Amino acid sequence: MENLVRFDWAMKRLLRDKSNYVVLEGFLSTLLGEDLRILRFLESESNQETEDDKFNRVDILVEDTKGRLIIVEVQNNRELDYFHRILYGVSKTISEYMNLGDDYAKVKKVYSISIVYFGLGQGKDYVYHGKTDFHGLHDPDDVLQLSARQREIFFGKVAGDIFPEYYVLRVDDFDKVAKTPLDEWIKFLKTGVIDEEARAKGLPEARERLRVASLPKQERKDYERHMDALAYQRSVISTGFIEGHADGFAEGRAEGREAGRAEGREEGKIEGLVQGREEGKIEGLAEGKANEKREIAKRMKGMGMPIEAIVQCTGLDPETIAKL
Repeated sequence: MENLVRFDWAMKRLLRDKSNYVVLEGFLSTLLGEDLRILRFLESESNQETEDDKFNRVDILVEDTKGRLIIVEVQNNRELDYFHRILYGVSKTISEYMNLGDDYAKVKKVYSISIVYFGLGQGKDYVYHGKTDFHGLHDPDDVLQLSARQREIFFGKVAGDIFPEYYVLRVDDFDKVAKTPLDEWIKFLKTGVIDEEARAKGLPEARERLRVASLPKQERKDYERHMDALAYQRSVISTGFIEGHADGFAEGRAEGREAGRAEGREEGKIEGLVQGREEGKIEGLAEGKANEKREIAKRMKGMGMPIEAIVQCTGLDPETIAKL
């Protein structure tokens, strides 16, 4: 089986060559569901040509023949605020390619495509698509359309088509048999392997042009260092996650036990207080009744009634009555 260059490295080094546009065009066409042609690559701050920063983000920015801007970004490092970074990247791209004084109509349609190698968010799927839609507040089925004139000038049919669209490919969550062209691409992005029977647009060319064995000697060494860096990075992240989870579990367990003991003591005090009050009421009631019986017996005795009659009326024993 061919050892192929990972897609993030290919984006930085190989796919920028015009002769290799066909590979990236194949991926984008498969994902976006239309025949797409790249007009040119655009420079962005993260398009670095060296590996001085092995953990930097890797992305490309291209313009297609329709004038749309497409951001493709690969991210290996787990980031809690990654969604915010996607939003920032799109906003920055729009502002960078909008000249001061230009009409707003010149704002470019932007697609943001993120290929992430970590669990981003929560969900059951491995490919997500997000876009802006305008629905009626009183009639949710009423979607705001572009006017006939706007449709002639701008891209799309509904108002939301003017706004950026987002794709998130959580490739590590792909665990299925590749049955569709997009699945074939996802499998390649995850494993670096292209099955012989894969026919998705751009993959046959990728199989031919992304061979590690075809890299120049120095570039192959750079690529191997890149892969080692990714492996090390994943190991650090995995170890940190496991150790952090274990430490957090132990700390949480200790805190939970202490909190449980404190809560138990507090509940014990409350239960003891309630039970003591109940028992005190019962004891006080019994004592009150006993005093009342003695008082009645004392009066009966003062009236000269026989001891036997007093015993029957009060239930007190003869000895107690004799002492009154």
